[in-house]
Amino acid sequence: MNQKFNVIGMTCSACSAAVEKSVKKVPGVTSAAVNLLSNSMVVEYDGKVSDSGRIIKAVTDAGYNASVFTREGKETAQSGKAVSRTEEELKEMKTRIRISFLFLIPELYIAMGHMFELPLPSIIHGTENAVTFAFLQFLLILPIVYVNRKYFQVGFKTLLRRSPNMDSLIAIGSCAAVVYGIFAIFRIGYGLGHGDMDSVMHYSMDLYFESAATILTLITLGKYLEARSKGKTSEAITKLLDLAPKTAAVIRDGEELIIPVEEVAVDDIIAVRPGQSIPVDGIIIEGSSAVDQSALTGESIPVEKHAGDTVIGATINKTGYFKFKARKVGEDTTLAQIIKLVEDAGASKAPIAKLADKISGIFVPFVIGIAVLATVIWLISGETFEFALSIGIAVLVISCPCALGLATPVAIMVSTGKGAMNGILIKSAEALETAHKINTVVLDKTGTVTEGKPVVTDIITAGSLSEQQLLEIAASIEKPSEHPLADAIVRRAEESGLVFKEVQEFKAVSGRGILAWINGKAYYAGNLAMMEKNGISAEKFKKYSDDFAKEGKTPLYFAEDKEILGLIAAADVVKPTSRLAIEQFKAMDIDVIMLTGDNKRTAEAIREQLNIDRVVAEVLPQDKESEIRRIQENGRKVAMIGDGINDAPALVRADVGIAIGAGTDIAIESADIVLMKSDLLDAVTAIQLSKATIKNIKENLFWAFFYNTIGIPLAAGVFYTLLGWKLNPMFAAAAMSLSSVCVVSNALRLKFFKPKRMA
Repeated sequence: MNQKFNVIGMTCSACSAAVEKSVKKVPGVTSAAVNLLSNSMVVEYDGKVSDSGRIIKAVTDAGYNASVFTREGKETAQSGKAVSRTEEELKEMKTRIRISFLFLIPELYIAMGHMFELPLPSIIHGTENAVTFAFLQFLLILPIVYVNRKYFQVGFKTLLRRSPNMDSLIAIGSCAAVVYGIFAIFRIGYGLGHGDMDSVMHYSMDLYFESAATILTLITLGKYLEARSKGKTSEAITKLLDLAPKTAAVIRDGEELIIPVEEVAVDDIIAVRPGQSIPVDGIIIEGSSAVDQSALTGESIPVEKHAGDTVIGATINKTGYFKFKARKVGEDTTLAQIIKLVEDAGASKAPIAKLADKISGIFVPFVIGIAVLATVIWLISGETFEFALSIGIAVLVISCPCALGLATPVAIMVSTGKGAMNGILIKSAEALETAHKINTVVLDKTGTVTEGKPVVTDIITAGSLSEQQLLEIAASIEKPSEHPLADAIVRRAEESGLVFKEVQEFKAVSGRGILAWINGKAYYAGNLAMMEKNGISAEKFKKYSDDFAKEGKTPLYFAEDKEILGLIAAADVVKPTSRLAIEQFKAMDIDVIMLTGDNKRTAEAIREQLNIDRVVAEVLPQDKESEIRRIQENGRKVAMIGDGINDAPALVRADVGIAIGAGTDIAIESADIVLMKSDLLDAVTAIQLSKATIKNIKENLFWAFFYNTIGIPLAAGVFYTLLGWKLNPMFAAAAMSLSSVCVVSNALRLKFFKPKRMA
């Protein structure tokens, strides 16, 4: 079974690696994926062997806290209001920052005031007051250490369990500074008691209390800024959650009741007035309206809805009043499914993220080793203990792998959210990463490249008959028929506002057409064979018929008694954006192939019309899957775009399966990416978003590695003998915090992503 947990107390990717390692040791657990950004973990385990309690205990043993996942980590406070765990965390961090700065400012003033010749009280001036000077600094750091005690609790706990993390580095560094400061107070006391004024002067100038205070305060400030930025990454989910109305107007026993949306049941009749949000998914049974679906599908124009049409929860009724029957409620609604998809994508790990996690897992012990080694080398080279200690502390503090751990998850969370806001649902981080490597796109024809239903394209009449008159007769004959081409003619007549003639008798001739009687006259509708069988000459329409067939259109002949009336051509027309989408794919050096079960002539006509590289026609569903496998065997990365049940095997086989949102549930379940608008241009946007995300992740990883590559040698004093460069632990703390904020800020640039469109 699959279960999600909240994990509290993680600060870097070394933390998430430690939690994963601990949970994977639990019997029955097959996989564990921890998301540092959302503080969550998805565990797959055998319910017969293990349970959530054992998994939570494993997390606790690793030095962190865990609980079974609740959406957005929302818990009810005493006030009865739902409080987000992120908001609580930010509030608690803000309090810690305020207290830390309240005591840090006087700490720095006392410790460094004499350097800037600032006015200081006489009781802390001179060597005779050195104990007061040092002890006052010690008292001021105690509240800072207390409010930031979490670093020490988690840091030393994980260190003892041999899985040190960022907190371990901070804890060792700041603790070493405080312990050395306490040692210095004893040395000052000893010097004053024994008249050793040189020692008193030396140790009073080398207290590290202000460094420890600054390290703890700046790192907490950095974590606060980072948490605020991280909070912005899940804005897409928050916005989606806010879309859903809280109540619904349900009609029960002829009475309209306002009830919480959670209490709406399947088959309830719900009334929706203009301007209101639709509470759940359903089918209109009375009335009509224009519905704004932009929040879920990205469509800017409201969609006309009538009786029999489906409506989606959280979309907005713009104009009319209607009633609809609830079909999907609670967790089954489209909105709930979208939120789940976005959350799952954010919680999943891209292969590039797993690499960063592995590096972080060995990085912290490596840094502790460098800090110890640098301290020992400087002591051996003859430098003072204070100098060597400051080097060790600076290495520990500047090396925190926060930036490394945040480089990937922040970018993935922002981009999946951005995709959702544009009607593109990305189901996993792996799909998002793979999409940037796609070099072949395989398209289904019907419903993907084309509209999926035939429409009337041409009307050719004989003699003095007008197009409208022919259409009126044709629609009247075809109305009783259930053929898709008949539907196209009837729909065109209805759109033209024509009045249908009454048909007295109707007879379908299998494989040929229809025979009907109107006002005692016999009318024929069908293919050329139908006309020839009844002795009707259609020679003058032969050229039109051949031209239509070449263009992939189906011609239908109409005759009255023995006289031909005209020809109506119908076809499954290409969607308005399909040509531009195919041109965009080609501009990105992506090969375009069309697979269809349709006949070769129609497929070839569509290929020529859209300038598609290659077309494979008359294929069965299993042939689509094997065709994709054959392309992959040639070393190509394939994206399959389809909408039907027959596309599901091919969607699963492809490196990235992209389902058209208006398609079947099976196709959507099989796909890695779902396009809510059923627009092929959104597939182009998805690949462009993937490219932008991977570029952003690589930038983040570069800066994280570059920062540590430069920062660690500088802190270790490599440049000290040559250039006299030495990094103060206080500046190391500021640099570490800044690196994390920079990485998160860079990832947030993805919020401004806009698809590139050719003119």
